[in-house]
Amino acid sequence: MRLTIERMRTLVLVAGALLVMALAVFLAIDKLKNPFSRRDLPKRLGVDIQQEASGFTYTQSHGGHTLFRIHASRVVQLKRGSALLHEVRIDLYGADGSRVDRIEGNEFEYDQQAGKARATGPVEITLTRPNVAPAIAPGATAGQALGDRPKNDKLAAAAQTAARSEIHVQTSGLVFDQNSGVASTAERVEFALAQGSGSAMGATYDSQQGQLVLESAVQLKMQRGTGAVELQARHAEFERGEQVCRLSTATASYRGSEAQVEEAKILFRDDGSAARLEAEKGFTLTTAMGSRLAAPTGSLAFDAHNQPRSGRLEGGVTIDSDRNGRKVHGTAPVMDLEFATDGVLRRAHLERGVKIASDEESGTGGKLTRTHQSWASPVADLAFRNAGQGRVELATMHGTGGVVVTSESRRGSSPAAPSRMTADEVTGTFGADSALTAMTGTGHASIEETAPTGVRQTTSGDRLVAHFAAGQAGAAKTAAKGESRESLGPIQIQSATVDGNVVLVQQPERKQGTPAPPALQATAQRAVYEGAGERLQLTGSPRVVDGGLQLTADRIDVSQTSGDAFARGNVKATWIEDGAGGTATQGTAAGVQGAMALGGQGPAHAIAAEAQLHQATGEATFRGQARMWQLANSISAPVIVLDRTKQTLVARATSPAEPVRVVLLTTANPAAGKTGKPASPSVIRVRGDNLKYSAAERKAVIDGGAAGSVVSESEDGTTASSELELVLLPPGNHAGKEGAAAQVDRMTARGHVVLTSGGRRGTGEQLVCKSETGECVLTGTSTAPPSISDPVRGSVTGEALIFNSHDDSVSIEGGGRKTTTVTTSPR
Repeated sequence: MRLTIERMRTLVLVAGALLVMALAVFLAIDKLKNPFSRRDLPKRLGVDIQQEASGFTYTQSHGGHTLFRIHASRVVQLKRGSALLHEVRIDLYGADGSRVDRIEGNEFEYDQQAGKARATGPVEITLTRPNVAPAIAPGATAGQALGDRPKNDKLAAAAQTAARSEIHVQTSGLVFDQNSGVASTAERVEFALAQGSGSAMGATYDSQQGQLVLESAVQLKMQRGTGAVELQARHAEFERGEQVCRLSTATASYRGSEAQVEEAKILFRDDGSAARLEAEKGFTLTTAMGSRLAAPTGSLAFDAHNQPRSGRLEGGVTIDSDRNGRKVHGTAPVMDLEFATDGVLRRAHLERGVKIASDEESGTGGKLTRTHQSWASPVADLAFRNAGQGRVELATMHGTGGVVVTSESRRGSSPAAPSRMTADEVTGTFGADSALTAMTGTGHASIEETAPTGVRQTTSGDRLVAHFAAGQAGAAKTAAKGESRESLGPIQIQSATVDGNVVLVQQPERKQGTPAPPALQATAQRAVYEGAGERLQLTGSPRVVDGGLQLTADRIDVSQTSGDAFARGNVKATWIEDGAGGTATQGTAAGVQGAMALGGQGPAHAIAAEAQLHQATGEATFRGQARMWQLANSISAPVIVLDRTKQTLVARATSPAEPVRVVLLTTANPAAGKTGKPASPSVIRVRGDNLKYSAAERKAVIDGGAAGSVVSESEDGTTASSELELVLLPPGNHAGKEGAAAQVDRMTARGHVVLTSGGRRGTGEQLVCKSETGECVLTGTSTAPPSISDPVRGSVTGEALIFNSHDDSVSIEGGGRKTTTVTTSPR
């Protein structure tokens, strides 16, 4: 899933550009304060004039330093009490002579009675950057700024530096009121500097209040790196005393991006560099890629080199983006920004409830995929890296205080596939083009997903790490296979790891009209997910509980899509009765026990080299020296398959050397007490090739398969046949302390039956033994009747031979009569 703020890298960059541009404008405005701060200048015009051949020159000094010098080529005294000065040039110096500003105009008119001076034509003002003096004025101490270099080198260097640092201002209709100290013009004001140029309509300067106002239509065009910056403002004010500039309805454009602020205040240091910007009544930043950042209020702090150092947006920050079918919307009450020394954005801190959501569409027609993703956390920290060419890219995103990340994808008309990740802390790592590559959650981390098949899975642990293959990377892989990018979601999980106290819960989809199937639960110390196989690998004492089944192994793999589990190494399984009296038709633990343990009661166990649990079919397959047992009953085979849905058990041999082996209890013979034998169950042992057991019929059928015959052994003798059928009594239907174990009620051997007991040997086609009566009836066919050979009486045949285990007698039936023969055989 792709959880990122689209094109965040350009948002604050443009804001920084806006501030730098504004700074340049107000540095220029700052220069204007010197020409108009000489409130006694008009008063001096026309008095104490010393005529020269080329006109007149007036110089004002204080403390051994030149303050200003006025030069005019000609002065004309008018009858109405005013004077005209032609070709006027006014040079103004700082108190230390370290800078020079210049005002030039073809004609100035001074009205001594009204105390006003008016420029009747164009006026050009040349402003020099502070602390760089050309040292051309008498008494100026330019060497203070130029060091100890030789004088000629100092003058040349000063002139060159001053030329590079000059700001030129042009206007007309300039009026200065000596009484109020206000200079103003309603005409267009234009200014130019090395980095660009600008203009405004109308300007007013109050020398007493130290306030300069650009009335309207403020514009500035500058060059920042290789890009052009355009700044527009409805109104601008500069207060000299407080070193503050205020902008109204300002807009800055840079490389297709635009920043807007309704009210902005810029605070300057004494050297003219910007210290802080404060925006009020709405700040908006829109990038060329369609991203938008907005907040009611904001501020930026600058270093001594006019580079942004830190910033803060408050009052409800919103982030929006709409590009290439992907919409992003984010909110946070507060956002703090941190910049590197070069002014490039490095970190952003959001707090008091961060929410980010995105909606994306990919593909067309039936392959159209809609994806919704969201991020919510009390606090989020974003780190950026330099992407070159003035761009930054999102590098990491870190949330704390309880993070919730959700995603829901829907392809065409198929069901939605939602997922949800939570953790105390979550860190997202981003690659090229701010594409999400990894996500780490620590502290109560969990992921909840619902597959298209309807299987809902939740995985939790102490720490979760997920790696993603997203966007172009995923497209490149599928293109190499000839697949379309439209078949991919926006983000694919490549791999994931969960460490520490791992808990996995899988809940299959509930079919309409059927009970909810049991959930699969697993625990481990580590879980590893590989997206290619869509399997979750559990290690570190893994344990799976599926209904009444408990499974442990060295490693357990769980399928994300099907819910199947694969166990390998030292597999151990236990079935525990649910205690609710569930029935086999409900697929509960009691039914599973009946299938596994051949109808007994109590816990049942299994061991094997590996096991596989199929969630959809309810099958459990054990391989590799598999063995199952419940009390005294047991089954061992190379392969044992349990079908919990059909309530059947199948055991298979892989070779004659590894047959299926079954050990079962038989019921106690009620006549055993008459012979002095203890009235307790006996054991029957069977080996064959294949075993099939049905819990509904309580019947097991074993065939000889490749071995040719199935062999059963008991204390009464050994039987070999092609097939053997065992019917079990219901549990609890027999006496004795071992009554919880299922016991054999009837055994039927079919095909080439051979019965041996002591020295006797019987042959036939079918043998039926009833455990409770202790009788076995051996029959054959009309052409091959049953027979028995006895070391004492020889061979005997008949239609049926009846063996009585309680007194070792044999009864022969046939021809309408019955003969009982008592024989004694070695035991």
